[in-house]
Amino acid sequence: MTRPTSGNDSTQQLLELLRELVAELRPGQAAMLRIDLDTFLDRDLGLDSLARMELLNRIERRFGVRLEERAVSEAERVRDLLAALSDAGQGGIEAAGERIEAVAGEGAWEVPVQAVSLPEVLAWHVERHPERPHVRFYADRGEGEVLSYRRLQESAVAVAGGLQALGVAPGERVAIMLPTGPDYLAAFYGTVLAGAVPVPIYPPVRLAMLEDHLRRQLAILSTCAATALIAFAEALPFARLLKLQLPSLKHLVSVAELGTAAAGFAPPPCRPKDTAMLQYTSGSTGNPKGVILSHSNLLVNIRAMGKAVQVAETDVIVSWLPLYHDMGLIGTWLAGLYYGLPLVLLSPLDFLARPGRWLWAIHRYRGTLSPAPNFAYEICLARLKEEELAGLDLDSWRCAFNGAEPVSPETLENFCARFAAYGFRRESLMPVYGLAENSVGLAFPPCGRGPLIDRIDREVFARSGKAIPQNEEGALQVVVCGRPLDGHEIRILGPGGQELPERREGQVQFRGPSATSGYFGAPEQSAKLFANGWLETGDLGYMAGGELCLTGRSKDLIIIAGRNVYPQELEEAVGRLPGIRKGNVVVFGCRDRAAGTERLVLVAETREADPVVRERLRQEINGLAVDLVGSPVDELVLAPPKSLLKTSSGKLRRAACRELHEQGRLGIAEPRWRMLLRIALLALGGSWQRLRQRGADQLYGRTLRLLFWLTAPGVWLAVVLLPRPAWRWACMRGALRFLSRAARVPLAVTGLEQMAGRGPGVVVANHASYLDGLVLVAALPPEFSFVAKAELESGRLSGPFLRKIGSVFVERSDRQQGVEDARRIGSLARAGQTLVYFPEGTFTRAPGLRPFRLGAFLAAAEASLPVVPVAIRGTRSILRGDDKLPHRGAIEVEIGAPIQPDPQLSSWDAALRLRELSRQYILPRCGEPDLGEGEG
Repeated sequence: MTRPTSGNDSTQQLLELLRELVAELRPGQAAMLRIDLDTFLDRDLGLDSLARMELLNRIERRFGVRLEERAVSEAERVRDLLAALSDAGQGGIEAAGERIEAVAGEGAWEVPVQAVSLPEVLAWHVERHPERPHVRFYADRGEGEVLSYRRLQESAVAVAGGLQALGVAPGERVAIMLPTGPDYLAAFYGTVLAGAVPVPIYPPVRLAMLEDHLRRQLAILSTCAATALIAFAEALPFARLLKLQLPSLKHLVSVAELGTAAAGFAPPPCRPKDTAMLQYTSGSTGNPKGVILSHSNLLVNIRAMGKAVQVAETDVIVSWLPLYHDMGLIGTWLAGLYYGLPLVLLSPLDFLARPGRWLWAIHRYRGTLSPAPNFAYEICLARLKEEELAGLDLDSWRCAFNGAEPVSPETLENFCARFAAYGFRRESLMPVYGLAENSVGLAFPPCGRGPLIDRIDREVFARSGKAIPQNEEGALQVVVCGRPLDGHEIRILGPGGQELPERREGQVQFRGPSATSGYFGAPEQSAKLFANGWLETGDLGYMAGGELCLTGRSKDLIIIAGRNVYPQELEEAVGRLPGIRKGNVVVFGCRDRAAGTERLVLVAETREADPVVRERLRQEINGLAVDLVGSPVDELVLAPPKSLLKTSSGKLRRAACRELHEQGRLGIAEPRWRMLLRIALLALGGSWQRLRQRGADQLYGRTLRLLFWLTAPGVWLAVVLLPRPAWRWACMRGALRFLSRAARVPLAVTGLEQMAGRGPGVVVANHASYLDGLVLVAALPPEFSFVAKAELESGRLSGPFLRKIGSVFVERSDRQQGVEDARRIGSLARAGQTLVYFPEGTFTRAPGLRPFRLGAFLAAAEASLPVVPVAIRGTRSILRGDDKLPHRGAIEVEIGAPIQPDPQLSSWDAALRLRELSRQYILPRCGEPDLGEGEG
């Protein structure tokens, strides 16, 4: 078709096209609707995301143009569509395009099996094949933008340097609110390289979703106490609304701004057990919770999944899954990075706008591994026409993962049947099971088997929970999700806490090396997650032949007169009725106090307004309920579109829908002014909470400071006046124990056995705060002598105090005097004194292990005494160098094994070796970056 030359013609054709679409979506109502340029697509026409994408396809076919997907997804009124049409480019999209070679590349295929952290994985690939393509960002024509391993590292280092320049410390949380693209990958990996903890959150879609989006992001950002938020430039004004309500949120930046601010990068130490990221659950059964995942958790899970699917060097990953969810982030991108596999990356909008892109990307790049939730397979079945698939070849697709939401047996069968004509093999389809609490994957079926459906006696299962095989018509179909990944275990628990045999339904629990250590900042929720070393999934299921069969979530289970009702099957059946919006049906139970049981409530979205049609729908729904559940629903609500609450990934939030229903608000349209008023009230409430928190922090800091200054004079007098050293040390330790309890600052000390029963020696510790000396007094066994700078000896308060506890003073500005001091101190050590040094000499507010001075190690070498390295962690966050008030926190002290000077070396060389080995012990344990280039 040709593009109209008249603006008036374009307007009339666009309005006619809209009337046609609305007539299909809302039969019987279209004639009553007045559609003009000021008609709202959401409020007046009820066009959701999928309807908008259908509209995009029709506009393109009608006018012979190519539209930008985002222009249609963000349009509020018809006139916005007309403007997008005026700016549209000529021509459609070539379906097939050219084939593109995307295999791993030259050289022998290797994987970083020795890597223990994400930074090591990237560094390993950059060292071996820096220019090899890593990610290819999909384009309809041509190869699209290609990101090499070197380019990923360079952009990530720029982000890391920018974060460090802002003062973001290792362990602090950095939220990432970006769409799929190079900036997202740079932001995530840059945060990891900086030692901070990335927290992926989904970006806002459009203004109509502002209220729910704001509320959800506030909950996440508040819970994780994010220090910084990395967002795209257009979102930063929106993000400032969040900053007003969050005391922890100090920085709102884009990736470009971080790159500009970067002034060098000092990589911090990274241990396998350090937190690599927080993956927030979607909240389908409650408030979002931040799952703590360590580097070890992620790498173990990726390796186990790779073994299950028999990853090979010829594999190519194709994915459109969002990078703010575990299946897209860990299961595709990070897994592809670890194995060095090329990843073809589409955005979620790419798929929703034109689902065929996903399949054509597999065709063009010869994709072998590609995951998606069940609804994606269903969309391909429903929306793709045969003419859009001409020439499609899916023969390369060897692992089509279906997970992240309940898997429908019908979807599996229908997808295999339809796409067999396009080279898709049944044995490629793999229903899988996983959850964020286990990084991502937990159970996979055997590679190449194809989907397995367990057919069981519906009536027996509903009454007893026994999964009795049955092949008769009407049997309940349950998808088999596979065996636990290598090194992981799954068990089924009955109501009494006993482990159940096969084919008995109960609570699904798991354990293994990929399992989280808990939820961030939520000790009560974390306690509920664990049960005798096992973790709760919140899911119900049974084992059959050693494989997991899921039947639902425990919180979704409805019990009516002793009969178990599982909502998913009824929801799916009702969603297939003409006139009901598929995927927008929710079933839940509400307590009936009079009857002492639950009422079965079903809410279904529909655009039907004709009373006759609505009555027919009620009858059909109740008929299905009788067939599947054994009784009609107690309460049936036919609600308008967008009534049901969903998570960011599209899952129904049953608990939230139940709460809304009980409040009488479900299905009631709310005016925009009321929504904006609620946002304003939310902002005021957030400001109040911020003031409260600030007040609590101030009260804590001032109270603790007052206690310190009330205690310090008495301790000073006692130390100066008491005649025996043992009494002085006992007084100091008693006061410190009192302050620790009053401040509720836990002090964990490990390695005390390294100092038990030993003679004199030299102790060296990192220095990050004024608290470090007090911590060593409380942590180390008596008695020892601090080595302090000479100017402290002349202080009116510090001098007498330090002399009474046996401190030794050295001159640090005079190098010649420093050598003499080292010899003097060596003689003191030989005489039996244990000396404690802070070899950095001083500390600053910025985190980092500074260069070590040589004096302590030279003294140890000349006295032939061992050096005991001590790592202190947590003091900087409690009291930084320029802070006037302390903050809440925890302190860890790790005491290393004594390091003996090498008698074969000169004193100088032995001291250099002692310094190097001491730093090697302290650096990975202090939790701070290495600032020690060019040791002094």
